[in-house]
Amino acid sequence: MLKDESAKKPQRSTRLTILTMGLLLSVVTYVAPPAVVYSRATEPQRRSQTRRPATRPAVPRIDYSQFSHVTHVTTEKLACDSCHKFPTKNWKDARKGDEAFPDVADFPEHSSCLNCHRQQFFARERPAPAICSNCHVAVTPRDTTRFLFPSLGDAMEPKLKTREFVSEFGVGFPHDKHVDVVGLDRRRFRPDAPAQVMAIKWSVSRMQSEQSKSCPICHQTYQPQGKSSEEYVTTPPKDLGDSFWLKKGTFQTVPNSHAVCFTCHNAESGIAPEPKDCQLCHKLLPPDQKLKVDFDPKLPAFVGITDTSILDRAKKRISAGAFRHEGGAHPDLSCGGCHNITVMNTIEPQTLRVPIKSCGGAEGCHITATTDDGGALNFEIDQKKANAAFVCTKCHMTFGKEVVPDGHAQAISTLMPKLK
Repeated sequence: MLKDESAKKPQRSTRLTILTMGLLLSVVTYVAPPAVVYSRATEPQRRSQTRRPATRPAVPRIDYSQFSHVTHVTTEKLACDSCHKFPTKNWKDARKGDEAFPDVADFPEHSSCLNCHRQQFFARERPAPAICSNCHVAVTPRDTTRFLFPSLGDAMEPKLKTREFVSEFGVGFPHDKHVDVVGLDRRRFRPDAPAQVMAIKWSVSRMQSEQSKSCPICHQTYQPQGKSSEEYVTTPPKDLGDSFWLKKGTFQTVPNSHAVCFTCHNAESGIAPEPKDCQLCHKLLPPDQKLKVDFDPKLPAFVGITDTSILDRAKKRISAGAFRHEGGAHPDLSCGGCHNITVMNTIEPQTLRVPIKSCGGAEGCHITATTDDGGALNFEIDQKKANAAFVCTKCHMTFGKEVVPDGHAQAISTLMPKLK
């Protein structure tokens, strides 16, 4: 019996060994396949990654706090009345009493924006979605005050804030069609007979004097000196000498609202364009329109000018930046004597340029046959010829550092035969 038991022990040991090896083999078999499958699965992925096209450039993020009419009008092809309603609900409150008239006097309602910008309106941005800042002052749910709408330039109130922005529009105003009509007494004509108003344009133009009666309707001298002893807008330094310092009465005003326009162009008169036809006057300006202006950006801070009306006019002067409308004999001259009204197109700034020959005047004024006759242009050209570094400051701010244009010398040569 002992011999038999001892013979069975190796058999049991062998079975145990075989069983253990079998278990190990099953474990390896269970674990290994996923590894093999994984390696096979990753092989084609690696090959596909090498064939994947180049990464697309990141799309610039849109700043919805900067409203763009170009996007809405040019890209989306939206009409003005898609957003702006004429008249707006607040037109009776925008101007008081008899001064009130139907007008676009407020920003579009939320419903105009939600059709396309629902996602931006309900964006999780604090204190409020960025898109709200286009119309609202505080941009908080508790304060819903809106900025003063740009068409209300004549209704300035201390409580209303104006948003600082550069308009994308230019106003197309044909001066030649208005110069002989605007100054007429409109009360003499029936509102239902606009043709009669237009018909008298040519007959009245013959009777008008050289001094246009219509220009002052829209343009007046801004901050005139008048009889005041204060010549400058701000106090100049004692050692100013011949250096430039802004004087009062330098600029002319321009209409800053619909108030003047709508006195004639309204539904009752029937004179086109009517107030609802926004696009006939407001034209989108080319985005690359860069005018060369006779203006020094550092000047306002140096002189201490903060008046927005002055700054707006100064930044747009493309002829003589230092010219003063109230200075010398200028107030006694006809506007048409310097400005070529027949070609003036407010959408094309180059047509607004004052020709240098206008400075000659009937008596020579700033352009004379010789320097001895007192012409300012003659004197400065002679100085420029003698010294190329000489800066012309009689009329210019920045243009005076440049080479004298050919037109300046031609203006003198054209005038010479007349004075001999």
